[in-house]
Amino acid sequence: MKFSSEEGIQYDSINKHTIQGFIYSLLQNTGYSNYHNSKGFKYFTFSNIFPVSNFKKGETKTLIISSPKQGFIRLLDNSLKNKDYFYLGKHRMMNEQVKVFKPQLKGRFITSTPIVLYEENRQNRYYSFKKSNDFSFFLKRLKNNALKKYNAYYGLSYDFDGNLFDSFQFDREVAVRVKKTNKMFLVIGSLWKNLEKFNMDDGAFYNFIMDCGLGEKNSLGFGMINTVG
Repeated sequence: MKFSSEEGIQYDSINKHTIQGFIYSLLQNTGYSNYHNSKGFKYFTFSNIFPVSNFKKGETKTLIISSPKQGFIRLLDNSLKNKDYFYLGKHRMMNEQVKVFKPQLKGRFITSTPIVLYEENRQNRYYSFKKSNDFSFFLKRLKNNALKKYNAYYGLSYDFDGNLFDSFQFDREVAVRVKKTNKMFLVIGSLWKNLEKFNMDDGAFYNFIMDCGLGEKNSLGFGMINTVG
């Protein structure tokens, strides 16, 4: 979707909770009205708003929302196409374009937003490469999380040998500030220049993780990946 602001505003005045709240607002009075209160995986994610720069009046910005749930995407599409404007938090945005598309599956991916994994769920402690050198833990947790979501969605018990990807090229670790109800939270995640799978025999599985995202907190806009090459 493409949109523009009616005023000049700071980029960080609209955060991930703002965007998540906007998405849930589009689901009101539909079969997904209580989706935000449902337990379990939400099966959607979204990109950063880009270009990543302060909002200038009338300047076009882009946001991508992805999900394996086709009905969910169609509902968002229909809801947005009927709006000339919408609000991100308190800021009014002019709706310029809404388009549904399916990216072509390829063997190479890059992260659009950070991959977040818990090192310890009960303590709400995120995995950090700066605090741990256990890359095997990261690989195992990343794969298990993807399989858990996939199997829960399709009602399967699918598994495979080896890692989720065959080649990894690390970019950097980031700490993202997320504000909710006047409280600030810090979420630790990692960005990757290249995630490559040499054999793409199971296209359904990799299409799924491309649609719903990798790692935790996908519905808060984390773990989005894009194909490259």
